[in-house]
Amino acid sequence: MKVTVALALVTLGSASAFAPAPFGSRQSTTALSAEQSRSDFLTQSAAAFATIAAFPSVSNAAKYGSFGAGSPEVLDPKTAIIDEDILKTESVQKCISGIRSYLSAVKSMSATVAADSQADIGPSIRKELDFVQVRADFNGVTEAFDEDTQRGTDRLVRIILQDITELETANRQKPGVPRSEKRLSIVQGKLSKLEKAFDDFLAFV
Repeated sequence: MKVTVALALVTLGSASAFAPAPFGSRQSTTALSAEQSRSDFLTQSAAAFATIAAFPSVSNAAKYGSFGAGSPEVLDPKTAIIDEDILKTESVQKCISGIRSYLSAVKSMSATVAADSQADIGPSIRKELDFVQVRADFNGVTEAFDEDTQRGTDRLVRIILQDITELETANRQKPGVPRSEKRLSIVQGKLSKLEKAFDDFLAFV
């Protein structure tokens, strides 16, 4: 009963922000309001994930993994319904190129940290993974998706947006204080998770 109530609260709390848009419309289901800041997004996400975390079985079931494995919210790209005419438009193709550049940036950051465990990738995160632009590019691409496909990519987008901010936080170090093995592991884990999530989203296009 407690698990059911918790899931209901999380669902109701996020429904308005991620309600699906009509197929082919100019508004995406992944769009957060233009006025919503990064801190607003994190506050809502943290509340939702904290509620889920209170129930181990639900938390484990909701972990992000392979398509359809323990995460029914993530749609298999093979079953996606996409408007090819919208997908081929210049604006959508530009957004897809943007998402590919984010994936390349994440791979580059991973290589940098692997070569130097003390490397500060903060400037790269802020320049290459601009939160507002990343969100806008996802919104642009999902205009070509039908409602079910939009729902199926919502979780990927939420994970990416949250992990970008958490990566920036994990990267911060006090001047003169070396990055610990634990902190290094967190940074590398976030980069690895972002790489997989970007790859999985691009599988739809």
